[in-house]
Amino acid sequence: MSEVPRISQQQKESNRARILASAGEGFRTRGIDGIGIDEVMKTAGMTHGGFYNHFGSKEDLALAVLHQGFTDSLEHVASMVSESSSPLDALHAIVDNYLTTSHRDHPGQGCASATLVADAGRHGVDAQAEYTRGLEGYLAAFTDVLLGIADQAGTPLEPAVARERSIALFSAMVGALVISRAVGRADPALSDEVLAATAKELKAQ
Repeated sequence: MSEVPRISQQQKESNRARILASAGEGFRTRGIDGIGIDEVMKTAGMTHGGFYNHFGSKEDLALAVLHQGFTDSLEHVASMVSESSSPLDALHAIVDNYLTTSHRDHPGQGCASATLVADAGRHGVDAQAEYTRGLEGYLAAFTDVLLGIADQAGTPLEPAVARERSIALFSAMVGALVISRAVGRADPALSDEVLAATAKELKAQ
């Protein structure tokens, strides 16, 4: 009897990435409870049985999706900050990049901060811990940007106050995106207005 060929570590990592990509898009679009393992694996081009070579359960997969989603988003934020000519430009770039009609209309490729916010609240403390990790990453980045803006303007700002403003900034961004999606098909003009008004307000501060 011939031996079953072993999968290389590189192939195993590639397969795991395919499952994560499939689940990430499915969970963001339809919610964690809106898509099953069978469909995730089919979209990834793999069999159901192969799932358990990478994840112990659907909940483990959901945690991995949350982790990867925030990791990717925070890397994008860091890139925008590093490529901006000033902290103020960085803030504007972050707001303008997040509050777009494209981000609204393509949740499957969007940030986990808005697409999975309700799921994190429903799926227990581990999911909330992953969301917390991502949230703290955003708050740290925003706090640094706001402190940089204050420093350049010569207006002292306490770190605690900058963090408070960062919380309000993140909450406004996520809330605006969620609301814009909630009314996007019923009233496209209002949906656009929510995004534009929130972006304008956040960049005026």
